[in-house]
Parts: sequence; structure tokens; C-alpha cells
Amino acid sequence: MPSRKFADGEVVMGRWPGSVLYYEVQVTSYDDVAHLYTVKYKDGTELALKESDIRSQSSFKHRKSQSSSSSPSRRSSSRSRSRSRSPGRPAKGRRRSTSQSREHKDDKKKTIQETSLALTVFILFKPSENNTKRYNGEPESTEKNDTSCIVLEQKLKPDLEIKRVLEQYSLRSRKDERKKEDIYSEKKTFVTVKTIEKVPSKTKELEFGGRIGTFMLIFLLPATVFYLLLMCKQDDPSLMNFPPLPALESLWETRVFGIFLLWFFLQAVFYLLPIGKVVEGLPLSNGRKLQYRINGFYAFVLTAAAIGILLYFQFELHYLYDHFMQFAVSAAAFSLALSIYLYVRSLKAPEEELAPGGNSGYFIYDFFTGHELNPRIGSFDLKYFCELRPGLIGWVVINLAMLLAEMKIHNLSMPSLSMILVNSFQLLYVVDALWNEEAILTTMDITHDGFGFMLAFGDLVWVPFVYSLQAFYLVGHPNAISWPAAAAITVLNCIGYYIFRSANSQKNNFRRNPADPKLANLKFIPTATGKGLLVTGWWGFVRHPNYLGDIIMALAWSLPCGFNHILPYFYVIYFICLLVHREARDEHHCKQKYGLAWERYCQRVPYRIFPYIY
Repeated sequence: MPSRKFADGEVVMGRWPGSVLYYEVQVTSYDDVAHLYTVKYKDGTELALKESDIRSQSSFKHRKSQSSSSSPSRRSSSRSRSRSRSPGRPAKGRRRSTSQSREHKDDKKKTIQETSLALTVFILFKPSENNTKRYNGEPESTEKNDTSCIVLEQKLKPDLEIKRVLEQYSLRSRKDERKKEDIYSEKKTFVTVKTIEKVPSKTKELEFGGRIGTFMLIFLLPATVFYLLLMCKQDDPSLMNFPPLPALESLWETRVFGIFLLWFFLQAVFYLLPIGKVVEGLPLSNGRKLQYRINGFYAFVLTAAAIGILLYFQFELHYLYDHFMQFAVSAAAFSLALSIYLYVRSLKAPEEELAPGGNSGYFIYDFFTGHELNPRIGSFDLKYFCELRPGLIGWVVINLAMLLAEMKIHNLSMPSLSMILVNSFQLLYVVDALWNEEAILTTMDITHDGFGFMLAFGDLVWVPFVYSLQAFYLVGHPNAISWPAAAAITVLNCIGYYIFRSANSQKNNFRRNPADPKLANLKFIPTATGKGLLVTGWWGFVRHPNYLGDIIMALAWSLPCGFNHILPYFYVIYFICLLVHREARDEHHCKQKYGLAWERYCQRVPYRIFPYIY
């Protein structure tokens, strides 16, 4: 077995992957099987390098001394000899020197192009320097004579010197056209390399069962919604008691569809109002940042005012309950039409605007997952608007309609305690999402997933009509609970909400500004992307603490419905399955993105969602 060349703790020069530049690194470990050194850069990045990509610092110092020992007098004497050539030399000699000069200029142009390419690679691949930790944990200081800068300077100086000498002593004067060609060649080299890096690749790893799975989900998701709503209308909503199918003509009502369209466009008007701050999202693949207006909470307040006015004029809001199935069908039809429009317009979208997870080249898969990442009509972002506005605010309105329907059907002077708990818990969840609207800009729905049938149906149909399942169930199947039971359920919901909100706040604040003094107590593992993986706080407890809080809250929302039927707990079962799927997707995505740093994080935080269980 070959012996290792560099010892642990030794400071050497490591080549940055994909570039020709070397940076000062420290050897941390060595893999005898793979023959790879794990090295740590000054910014905290850890990478595995081959022995051929590592050099000792002495070799760089030797090279520097060699370059500095070149005597200017020798170059000047050489120039003197070339200028003192006798005019009486044969023409053949002059032609040969002219040919050599041309070769020299060709070599010079090639050298300049290689230098341009080296600079391009340096710009595209140089490691991040915004982390403030060194090997010993102390703040990193800025060193103007960094070894990497010296190497780059040594590489550029000879090329610039060659350029100056040739321009001054060339046997034939350079033409302007030739200069333009050289400049164009350099720019073309830069643009070509940069473009190759920016163009997104095709989606190779398909989710949701690939083409067959997504094709089935297009029909299975609407069928699941209609099945759940029909079951809630049953006197005995047990799983074995399959509900009779209604007549097709009873599922559609033009007036209901008109009300849904009015609701959708009313929320669009609220979205366009020039109120609330404008913030930038995370950088896209081309480096551009989109702007978003944060006014979801204002839209909620305006919606509440509009609903209050309708109730003041004695508008019967329980109309929603009486035509609940027709509203669900209208929302499903609208989401399907929206998905078709989104896919058709995505066919003309530039490559850099396509979604990383919806660019497979398969029609069904891309239609389901979303082909375009951020479809916009002017400044109106369709995905961002649908993510929070019509469905999430509509969920609260539906819950209120179920509360009023319960009071009317059962002749109650006030709603039941179970209905109050369900409405209160879910109202808190929606208000929290709208109040912290800016946090959604860092989620995978915005940064990774395209806007297709999956998100359109999920935002406009699944969220308002499935998430309100507990309130809809309680209208036809009331359940009386005691005050002590209500207090225990409230405490459970508060625990889940606290975990959910504090975990998300830690993550979002750290992503936005890792140098915030308020986050000084948080420890993290640096990665090659320049980002850090939190290993303290909630993110040091489990890998996805926000999912843990979600599941606890979902259980608290279902407990007021009692234990007579499993139907109200469908949401809990669905939520667990959804979050386990998301967690698996996040694990795969993070492993590809962070590499060795993610493996270290998984060793540090072994549990995924449930501590000591999963």
C-alpha cells in the first residue's frame, strides 16, 4: 500500500476543483482506501482531494524565487542584439526572423486566450470567503499577500510583459482589425465558459413514480378530494361504507364557478395593491434576483373586512357548506385550466427560467411538476400569488362558513367547543404564514419546484378543501369535549406551533444573514457552497424540526373531532406521508448539494423528524 505524502495538520497548497488555482489548506484526514486527503480551506470549506492536487508550500516559494531571479538586463541585452543586426544580412534571414515573429505573436495570442480562460475559471469557481472562521476557530483576517493571489500574479505578469514587448518591437505594425479579433476572441471564450455553467441540465431523477406515477396522480388527487367530501356527508363515514356517486349534473353550477372566479380575482387585486414592502428572493441560476411584494397579511385584513361587510348585510355564508362539492369541482376545473396555460407558456420560456425539477423532456411529468420555475405576467408572480392567497385565506373563510353552518343546522346560540378549537388553531396557522410571508421565499416550492398541476391543484383545491376537513366533519358529526380535554389539546397545539415557528425562524434568519449578532450562539458546519448547516438549536435536535412541529399541530387539529371515525385523522396520516416524502427528497437534494458536509451533519444529527424514533 503506497505511503501518504502529507501528514494530518500539515498546511499545504490545495487546488480548487475545476480551476488552476491553489489555495492554502490544512490536511485533516486521509482515506487509505480511496487515497483521498480531506483538506480544510481558510473559509472553512472541506473537500476531498487527490494527492496530485496537493503541493507543498516550499514548491510555491521555490517557484516564486525562480521567477523573481530573472534579470531585466539579460532581456535588454537580448533586445540590443536583435536591434543591432546588420542590414547587409541575406533576405532569407530576414524572412526567417519575420516568420519567427509571426509564430511568436501567435503564441502570444494563444497565451492571452489561456490567461482569459484561467481568469474565467477563477471567477466562476473561486471559493467563498464570507465565512469568518479559520482552522483554530478565530476570525479570519484579510491577507493582501495571500499565496493564491501571488500564484495568479505570477501567471499574469509574463503574459502582460510579452504583450507589451510584442506591441513595441514587432517587425510589422498591428492593425486595428487584428486587435478587435483578439478582443472578440477573449470575450467569446469568457461568454462560452460562463454560458455552459448557467444552462440548467435536464431532470434525470424523476419523483412521484416518474411518468406513470404522475399520470395516475393527475386523476388520483381530485378523486381523493371528492371521496373525502362525500364521506363527510355520510351519516356513517366509515371507510367500508363507500358513499353513492352523485349525478354528474349536480356537481357543476355556473353561479358557484362565477363566485370562485370573483374570489380569485379579488385576491389578485389585493396582491397588486402598492402596500407592503418589496423584497428580493434568493438568487436564481443566472444570478438574477426577483422582487416580491410582501402584503399577504394586508390582503387577509382586507378580506376579513369584506367578509364582515357581507355578514353585516346578512349574506348567508353557509352557502359555502350547502354547495361545498360544487365549489371543489369549480376549483379543480380552474386549476386544470391554469395548469394547461402554465405548460403552454413554459414552452417559450428561456432555458435558464425552467425549473430544475421539471425539465425532464417528458410531457406528463413536466406538466405535473411544473416546467417553468417562476411564471410571471409582468410583475405578477403566479406561483407566489397562489402559494398563500386564494387557497390559504380561503381555508379560513371555509372554516368560518362551517362554524356558521353548525350553528344554523343544530340551532346553537354559539358554536361548539370543538369547532372553536379547530377554527382557532387553524386561524393561528394561517395568520402566522401570512405574517411571516417573506420566509416562503427560501422554501423549495419557490426556489426549486416549477409551477404546474401539482402546485396549482395543491394551492387552489387541496389546501382549502382538505385542510378544512375537520370543520366540515364537525358540522355533520358534532363531538362534545370537556374543558380539561380542550386545555390539554390547546397545550399540545402550542407546543407544536412553538417548535414549528422557532425552527423556521432560526433557519430563515440564518439564511438571510448568517453574520447577525443575534445568531452568534448558533454553531454550523461550513459547506463548499458557502452556506452553513446548523448543528445547534432545533436543527441540532432533529434534521427537520419544522416537520415535527407540523405533525404535532395536525394531531391537535384532529383531536377535537373525537375517535368515532378515522376520517378526521386522514389529515394527520396524509401529513406524515407528505413530510416523510419531503424529508426523503430534502435528504437526497442536500446530499448532492453539500456532499461531505452533509454526511458530517447526518453523523452529528442522526434523527430525521422524530427524536429517538426516525
